Amino acid sequence: MPEQTASVCAAIDIGSNTLRVVVARCSPADFEILAEDEALVRIGESVNSTGAISAEKRELTISVLKRFQSLAQEFKADTTLAIATEAIRKAKNRTDFLQAIQQETGIEVHCIGGDVEATLTFYGATYTVSKLPQPPTQIGVMDMGGGSTELVFAKNLHISWHTSLPIGSGWLHDRYLQADPPTVADQATARTFLRTYLGGLNIKSFPPMLFVTGGSANSLLLLSKRAFSLDEDLDVLTYEDLLRCEGLLWALPAEEVAQRYQLDVQRARIITAGALILRAILETFHLKEIHVSSFGIREGLALAYCRDGERWLQRAQQRAESAQQSSQQVIAGSELLNDTTTYHDDFGMTGRRMFQERAEDMLSWREAVLRRKDIEAVHKMRVASRRLRATMDAYQSVCDPKKFSAVYRQVKEIADVLGVARDTDVMIENLHQQAGQGSLAEQQGCEWLVQQLTNYRQEHQEKVEQVLRSLDERSFMRKVMACLPEEEIINGKG
Repeated sequence: MPEQTASVCAAIDIGSNTLRVVVARCSPADFEILAEDEALVRIGESVNSTGAISAEKRELTISVLKRFQSLAQEFKADTTLAIATEAIRKAKNRTDFLQAIQQETGIEVHCIGGDVEATLTFYGATYTVSKLPQPPTQIGVMDMGGGSTELVFAKNLHISWHTSLPIGSGWLHDRYLQADPPTVADQATARTFLRTYLGGLNIKSFPPMLFVTGGSANSLLLLSKRAFSLDEDLDVLTYEDLLRCEGLLWALPAEEVAQRYQLDVQRARIITAGALILRAILETFHLKEIHVSSFGIREGLALAYCRDGERWLQRAQQRAESAQQSSQQVIAGSELLNDTTTYHDDFGMTGRRMFQERAEDMLSWREAVLRRKDIEAVHKMRVASRRLRATMDAYQSVCDPKKFSAVYRQVKEIADVLGVARDTDVMIENLHQQAGQGSLAEQQGCEWLVQQLTNYRQEHQEKVEQVLRSLDERSFMRKVMACLPEEEIINGKG
């Protein structure tokens, strides 16, 4: 493709939450969007649940891609490019899924790695910034997807460091926030995970200006404008804006949020997790606001093709590798510190310390729950078990898979059995508070329900005691600590 020739390109992104297409006329000097379309398919939902892309998600994806093809043909696109990201990378039936798409549509989908994803996102998100007379010296770009979050730091618009984090709005929602609206306990557990994970990244300093792209970020900006009468031209979300968004999202069911503020109902469910992630980023790295970019990986893909033609993927991989080699570190201000080995060492050692603290906290309530003298002991042990699970989630990437899986199942069993006990205790307590109110028939009905729940709670106590009495504390602690390598091994001494 001649370097200065304007070409019409259709760029498709098959993400964990959403499928999107942009049709653009682009040259090295200009970028004009002709048409856009998207569909919320939530491929990541089935991958998170079963490890594979379901037949239903596959057929829906193919249907949407055929619609995108029609749009590309309508605008006489010279080429159609397609990439797939985190959910497809993780799916055990990825190859079959991509082959089915090619057979049904003729579209070749490139399943790209996180480093290439970060590079293409940076191209798109910084396109308008690069046109400024004086672009900011240091910026960060964050693409918050459904299954992963790409984070890129740049100096003078050249990538100095990037990483792909295996967390996204869809993943966080499916893992912790399935109630509608999310419960206070679910919110607390998700926040524990985010604080633990982001704190463990060992990023010494953050660029002063952060551009965020992705469906959840743009939906939160749209929600803020419609709910709080913000300027339509505004592209900034402040910490206070995110708090106000959370207030709505925690108080109202997703369907009501969607109806009030003209959002897709599935998107309204997911952005609760998006708000948590963005707020955690601001708190962890001491930022006051983010700039929301409507450009992202699709525009970056089109620009990469415009720049490099058929070699776009090869060149994007080369640039990603070059950026990785030139950083090999976690950024600290304008200086690069801590090589990758040290980063993982610090991360692992911090994980061992937190595993021990969280596990000991959970076990400290065991005897009180078994004695059943303090009704709050069940609640406190349940909270501690959920915090341990959230911490384990944060450090799963550096754990021994088999050892981690066994302990995680045990912690989940403890959390689940305590959850049933706690929920029943709360229902009984609420009914006791209502005793004596209403008609005689209502009071009698209330008393009957209290008795049924009390009987159930006593039966369930046997299950609680069975699980907790079989819990050998020393053995459990050994198994928890064995999930992560010994400190001597982490430091290269073993």
